[in-house]
Amino acid sequence: MRLKLVPDNTSWDFFRFDAITLGLSGIAVIASIILFFVVGLNFGIDFRGGTTIRTNAHSAVDVGAYREALQTLDLGDISITEVYDPTFAADQHVTMVNVQAQDGQESVTQETIDSIETALQEVDPTITFPSVESVGPTVSGELVQTAIIAVSLAIGAVLIYIWLRFEWQFSLGAVLALVHDVTLTIGIFSLLQIRFDLSIIAALLTIVGYSLNDTVVVFDRVRENLRKFKRMALKEVLNLSINETLSRTLMTSVTTLIALIALFILGGDVIRGFVFAMIWGVLVGTYSSVFVASSFLLRFGVKRDWSKPEGGAGTQFAKTDA
Repeated sequence: MRLKLVPDNTSWDFFRFDAITLGLSGIAVIASIILFFVVGLNFGIDFRGGTTIRTNAHSAVDVGAYREALQTLDLGDISITEVYDPTFAADQHVTMVNVQAQDGQESVTQETIDSIETALQEVDPTITFPSVESVGPTVSGELVQTAIIAVSLAIGAVLIYIWLRFEWQFSLGAVLALVHDVTLTIGIFSLLQIRFDLSIIAALLTIVGYSLNDTVVVFDRVRENLRKFKRMALKEVLNLSINETLSRTLMTSVTTLIALIALFILGGDVIRGFVFAMIWGVLVGTYSSVFVASSFLLRFGVKRDWSKPEGGAGTQFAKTDA
């Protein structure tokens, strides 16, 4: 007996409520942009500059006592966050102490770090410091620029790749779906104020690749069916293609989510932000491949040039390997 997430020979109409789905997607994108500019992201030490000290103590954490001990050092903005994780032992109490970059200094000095550790040890002698990360303001600014360039180049490369492999209408549909996925991911991080660091940039690039893979599978079937059913309306061709690839799409997403959820629960707090971004990206990426990319393609239309042999229909690059 085989597991089937989708019944055989499905004929669901994915464009019955396409105006509603596109409208909701548009509202979500606008809301994400507003959240980004109004609320902002909770940038990690990679982008803000400063020092993050991870502490580990046997006794319960008293955030107020920690803060009071550090106020005498006059270090400016300090945030102390207690970390909860089901994998921690009963006597394992972890916090993240974030100290802003000091004015006039390229990075937080070792003397400052030593003074922070000494002050915290006076509060709790059992406290240890498993890791210390420092990033100067100049480096953090360069990282912001590099991150923006990396995501922009990835989406630009996708635009060119799909254009060469299919047609410009396919290319715009795929890129709009990717922009949708990346924007919604940034929006959810702004809404929940989850720490946004370099690992999240890696997750965004991975989401771009994952969503593109799903979209290309659907578009490839669309191109095949356009050749096969030359007189069928584009809407019907798109519906048929999505239904034919739906089992593969859902199976890939579900198996990926199983692994990601296991990592989210058991992987520890260090990678939890990255895993959350991946889970969210798989969900919105699957949604956009089915509803967003195809809906835009339906609106752009597809030029059917049947003067060419069937093997080369579409574009001169129709046989380009993936």
